[in-house]
Amino acid sequence: MSLRLVWIFWVITRYRLDTLIPMERLPWLLRLLFLLSPLRLFPVGPRSRGERLRLALETLGPIFVKFGQMLSTRRDLFPADIADELKRLQDQVPPFPGEEAEALVEQELAMSLSAAFAHFDTLPLASASVAQVHAARLHTGEEVVVKIIRPGIERVMRQDMALMYRVAHLLKRIPEARRLRPVEVVADYEATLFDELDLHKEAANTSQLKRNFKDSPLLYVPGIHWPLTHRRVMVQERIHGVPVADLAALQAHGTDLRKLAERGVEIFFTQVFRDNFFHADMHPGNIFVAHGDPSDPQYIAIDCGIVGSLTREDQDYLARNLLAFFHQDYYEVAALHIESGWVGEGTRANEFAAAIRAVCEPILEKPLKDISFGQVLLGLFQTARRFNMEVQPQLVLLQKTLLNIEGLGRQLYPDLDLWSTAKPYLERWMKDRAGPRGLWDSLRRQAPELTRQLPELPVLAHQALTRAEVEHKQRRRQAEALTGMRRHLNHAARSTRRMRLGLLLLALALAWQPLLGWAAGQPWPVLLAAALGVVLLTWH
Repeated sequence: MSLRLVWIFWVITRYRLDTLIPMERLPWLLRLLFLLSPLRLFPVGPRSRGERLRLALETLGPIFVKFGQMLSTRRDLFPADIADELKRLQDQVPPFPGEEAEALVEQELAMSLSAAFAHFDTLPLASASVAQVHAARLHTGEEVVVKIIRPGIERVMRQDMALMYRVAHLLKRIPEARRLRPVEVVADYEATLFDELDLHKEAANTSQLKRNFKDSPLLYVPGIHWPLTHRRVMVQERIHGVPVADLAALQAHGTDLRKLAERGVEIFFTQVFRDNFFHADMHPGNIFVAHGDPSDPQYIAIDCGIVGSLTREDQDYLARNLLAFFHQDYYEVAALHIESGWVGEGTRANEFAAAIRAVCEPILEKPLKDISFGQVLLGLFQTARRFNMEVQPQLVLLQKTLLNIEGLGRQLYPDLDLWSTAKPYLERWMKDRAGPRGLWDSLRRQAPELTRQLPELPVLAHQALTRAEVEHKQRRRQAEALTGMRRHLNHAARSTRRMRLGLLLLALALAWQPLLGWAAGQPWPVLLAAALGVVLLTWH
């Protein structure tokens, strides 16, 4: 652990990441500390700041690369030179040797490459933080891609996760940071991240997403070749499309970027609310646009290693919150947060609603290009801190995905009105969920179980009545036993009082003459104290 921490500080020093900190925004004391820091003894070198940041993240390993990939979708938050370098983290991480990839495939499949494939390209098509992809051709002539987990990656990831846990436990001791629930957030992130190392799970996720969007004009998901898919190797249909981040190619092809951006929002809400199964790693390196009708563009999604889902309760709360937000009903938003227990006890709905209104009102009915999400997030964090609102770990993946979608929409079509695009879909979903159709669908889903239980209803009713009668008799016996115990205790207490009083009278009778002689020579305070003692002895 300590060695890993030293290594992280060394990488920060080596690439002089301190130069990325805006010194003019720091308090004067921190500026002075940075000016006197020994880091300044190391040369910056000829590399640009964006390249130094990218190389540092690549050197530190997959968890840091994932962080860089998320940042790469937010070109609105970074200068162009940094954003361009971070974009390379999506699919241009330095690969491991092709010969090593061949050996890993043969070891995992327990057969030679020539037996598995008619052709295998040792030069990778793409290389990312967790795995790299090689083109291949099956003996049937089908073009496929082979995804291979990086060797030794699990050890590095476990070291980084242990470090994150240590930091989370330290944050937990700070009252202000406790509401962020850092340990639970890290635990959720760990489970999600390590799922990516099992390509069997990714293949299953891909198949599920493909079924959800079967024959859909919105999204195409390539198929899995299951006979050659194992834990560390996955074989998948090869797709051909334009990377969604390649705006020049999309524009040259005449793609309707507005429709493409709107479809991205529709796909997100469809996955979250219709299917309750969403692709949670939708950075531009995992999304392509199909060659076809540019006026009716279709997305292609790959890399389903990270997926998310919500409970029915979280789905309902989220949809109702978003609809209340779209309708500018901030009191409803506040009431829902209080009802779900997401804010501190004793929160007054009208005060919470006023705080949310002050933050959110300026961004409604504006296109993405006119919204400063940095200011909005800062305002929401301040509101959350004021009302002791806790982070919901089960929603962190969803929030990350929504940030990716918003960043992608900003790149494709900055004039996109996110709210008006999402609002009709959510209203339709809520109507279907809570209306007659939703009730009918629910009954239809439960019909087999109800049909199975219907013949058993008389028996179940008889058993329920029998249990109720037995429980009633047990409660009556318990009440009678308690009454008897109270009667016995009262009798014992009266006997104790009588015995105590009898002993006191006997003692007074035996000691009456000496006591009279003693009392005659005592002052009145002593006699008063003695009388008080007698009263206390006889007190019930």
